[in-house]
Parts: sequence; C-alpha cells; structure tokens
Amino acid sequence: MALHFTRDEFTQRRRSVCDDMAKAGLDGLLIFRQESMYWLSGYDTSGYSMFQGMYLRADGALALLTRSADLRQARLTSVIEDIRIWTDREGADPAGELRDMVADYGGRGRRIGVEYHAYGLTAQRGKSVDAAFAGFCELVDASDLVRLLRLVKSPAELAYLRQAGRLVDEACAVSRRLTVPGASVGAVYGEMINTIMRGDGDPSASRWPMGRGEEVLLVRYHTGHGTVAPRDQVQFEIAAAYRHYHAALMYVILTGELDPRHHHMFDACATALDACEAALLPGNTVGQVFAAHAEALTKGGYAGHFLNACGYTMGATYPPTWMDWPMLYAGEPHVLAPNMVFFLHMILLNSDTGLSMSLGETAIVTETGCEPISHAPRQLLIGAG
Repeated sequence: MALHFTRDEFTQRRRSVCDDMAKAGLDGLLIFRQESMYWLSGYDTSGYSMFQGMYLRADGALALLTRSADLRQARLTSVIEDIRIWTDREGADPAGELRDMVADYGGRGRRIGVEYHAYGLTAQRGKSVDAAFAGFCELVDASDLVRLLRLVKSPAELAYLRQAGRLVDEACAVSRRLTVPGASVGAVYGEMINTIMRGDGDPSASRWPMGRGEEVLLVRYHTGHGTVAPRDQVQFEIAAAYRHYHAALMYVILTGELDPRHHHMFDACATALDACEAALLPGNTVGQVFAAHAEALTKGGYAGHFLNACGYTMGATYPPTWMDWPMLYAGEPHVLAPNMVFFLHMILLNSDTGLSMSLGETAIVTETGCEPISHAPRQLLIGAG
C-alpha cells in the first residue's frame, strides 16, 4: 500500500516531536493515541481498542508493540521497521512487554513522556503501564506534545482536508434533494454516506447527530430516526473524512408551513457564523472566536439558548469522535496560526418552543483570514412540502 504522505514528511514530523521532547527534558515518548501514530508513521488501524503502544526515542528511533492481528497492518501502512507482537493469552502482560521494548532502546532510568490522554489507554491499562514502569524510569504526562504539533497542517494535509470538504458538500446536496415529507431520515443518512464512500472517502469518526421534530434538540447521535413530517425540522451535523482528515457541516432543513421564529433563529446563526469567521485570524485566540459567537447570539436575543462551546479544531481523527482540541469556548488561550483548521458551529436550542436552528462549516486559518472548505447554506433550507 502507498503511504499517504512522503517518507520525508514523516521524518520531519518525528524531528519536530524530538525537538519538543528535548525542550521538555524528555528522553522518549510512549504514544497511545492512534491519531499520533498515524501522523508520525502512517500506521493506520482500528486495533487501538486493544492494548498497543509506540515508543519514540529522543533521537527519532521508533518501535511499535501491537497484536498479531495488526502485524501486517503496521507493515503495509507505515514506515515502522521495529514491530513487536505481544501474544493474546491468559495472563498476558503487554505493559510489561512494552517496558521491555523501551529497555531495548536504553530507556531504563530515563525521563519518558506518556500520552495518557488516549482512548485506547483505558484507566485500567494506564494503571498497568504505571505499574510496569515503576522503578524502571520516570514517567511524565506528555499527552499534548504531539497534539499541539498536529494543529498546524502541512500542504499535503490541507489537500486532504479540502477533499473532505468537497465530499461533505456533496453529501449536503443529497440531503437537500431527499429531505421531503414522508422520507425516512435513516434512508437520507444512508444515501449521504454512500456519496462520501463513492468519492473515495472514509466513514467519519463519529456517528452523525441527526433527527427530526423535537429530536433536533439532541446534539448527539441517537437511534430511531423516524420519518419526515409534512411540517418538520430536520437537523444535520455531518462530516466527511478523506484519509481520516475531516470536514464537517451543520444545518437544518424545514418542511411545510414555516414558523417565523425559524427565520429569526437562522439569521442569528448566520450572523454569528460570519462573526466567528471574521475573528478566525492569526494572532487572535481561540477564546476570541467563541466571544464573537456569544456576542452575536446574545445581541440576537438568544442568551441562554446557545452552547458553552461553538466548535473545535479538525484534522485526522479516529472513532469515537472527530472532535479535537482546542475547543472554542470562553477564555481558551491558544493563539491561532495559519493552516490551523476549525469547525465552527452555531447552535440554538429552545426547549420551551421545541425549535432548533444550527449553522456550521469548516475553515482553514490563512495569513489574512480564513478559507471555508465546507459551505453551510446562507439561506434557510426548505424541503418540498
């Protein structure tokens, strides 16, 4: 299989991590996030639901401990040369075998960072790692070291993100055509996913929050979607992935006789989205973007009806979520830089009226502003009624 990035780019990424390890006084890094493994080496698997760990030494040497089911996965998708297998068996001690692998790389007595914030490193597995390395070396929480370097995207990454944006726009067009009274929401969902997969995309890292009627007040996926009513509101929060790089969209399609309050809510969301994109500038903080969102929706009369976050950075992510950090919330201090990518979502939820409205799209921070790579409608969407 061809790598999705050049070997030179992987080498540069590892060099950047090693530079930051040196600044932090680390002799190595234990990596458990699948996103980090993919970014550093190309290793592409869903096997992170089981124990596996990667070790990056300060000089760039790289090794992987995984299961037999992922041996060929690692060989075919990555630049890793030292791939070791722990054996599934009663009484297996993969954390101990990880320690032994680190020992082979001179890790005894060293100061080693750990990606504790990883979906595959459950609390139980994290405790087993701490126990196995106790007395062997000093472990330091370094969960953010690779994550922060992943924030600014390379030209190759941006190309994948733009392709994901094209695919999610195509999925949106399908929903606009098929969301009519009597349509099965699940069937619409399925046709949208088919469009992405036919475009050589990937399944998104999260299930899409979709619903109709009062279900639009739910911003998480739930089962049982029902059928579009003659007068309805249908929520879409969707994403397409291309080589695991995600672009998202959020919008509502209405059917039948319109409630004037929907018009007002849509206008407020559109104003807020424009304000956020105007604030998505190099030198501004992530918190300033949220402040633009909160100010616009409060001025629109919706204080108490919007969420405490209005987006997050986007990139290559694996299930269970396409969300990545930093999130757009009050006071978030991270400074924006060119080639960061964010999904901005404006969400209004009124539990008193049962009405909802949302609008969101994904944009790249540029030298002078931002470049939307998915495109939320700037007019209210009305299905045939």
